[in-house]
Amino acid sequence: MARLPTWWLLRRLKARVWAIKRIGRALRLFLPMTRDVIRGDFRPVPWSAFGMMALALAYLVMPFDLIPDFLMIIGLVDDVIIIGWLLNRIDQRLEDYRVWKSEDIGPAASQHSPS
Repeated sequence: MARLPTWWLLRRLKARVWAIKRIGRALRLFLPMTRDVIRGDFRPVPWSAFGMMALALAYLVMPFDLIPDFLMIIGLVDDVIIIGWLLNRIDQRLEDYRVWKSEDIGPAASQHSPS
């Protein structure tokens, strides 16, 4: 099997930086958003984000995959692709929460700033 050149892999990763950033942002926002939903501070509840996170977690722990994990690299790649795709969609569903959070933090930050 031919090895892919390193420069090609790096170029592909650079082209996908936006997706990696969105995945990280979804993971950072999901737990605080869940806390705010449980407290009743944030409404409407983004049920689709909760459903997609449940799907992502279920896919990780289920013994069945599209491509079995015993096929080393290829078996893990399908997990990364599917979980990444779901987290990317979750990030899109959290846009209202990001706006709400920035409005919530904005006035408080300006009140506490030194004059």
